[in-house]
Amino acid sequence: MLKKKTIVLGVSGGIAAFKSAALVSKLTQAGANVFVVMTESAQKFVTPLTFQALSRNYVYTDTFEEPDAKKIAHIDIADQADLILIAPASANTIAKLANGIADNMLTTLILAAKAPVALAPAMNVNMYDHPAVQNNMNTLRSYGYKLIEPGAGYLACGWIGKGRMLSLKIC
Repeated sequence: MLKKKTIVLGVSGGIAAFKSAALVSKLTQAGANVFVVMTESAQKFVTPLTFQALSRNYVYTDTFEEPDAKKIAHIDIADQADLILIAPASANTIAKLANGIADNMLTTLILAAKAPVALAPAMNVNMYDHPAVQNNMNTLRSYGYKLIEPGAGYLACGWIGKGRMLSLKIC
């Protein structure tokens, strides 16, 4: 099912970014061509080199860095995508997408994409429950984005509640 599909994995800032490395490995092993796009905050948790080694593709971190002078990277990758998955999706990235803010490689790419978009929110339970975050997620649903509900349990911050990025199953 994933063989020869192009999956763009957006990684935004949050401790759950480490789970995305395992996800890239599983997707690649399933035969998907995986391109990783990281926000600046995500790079504080996991390095681009980790994702490059696992995906065997260049990792995109900067809107203005163009590895191929013949292509505009955020448009090219958006055009290739069969699916865009943001995992983890931080409150910040969710807010930017809900309001059409394109100020990094990930948000710019998504605004240029025609592929389906899915998000796996991950954050502190109080952040997740905040009305602004809930409103932003409802806005994204109205755009046709799929939201993968987080799990509940012990969170990295020490709180217990909803906000854990689930380990996504690969078919």
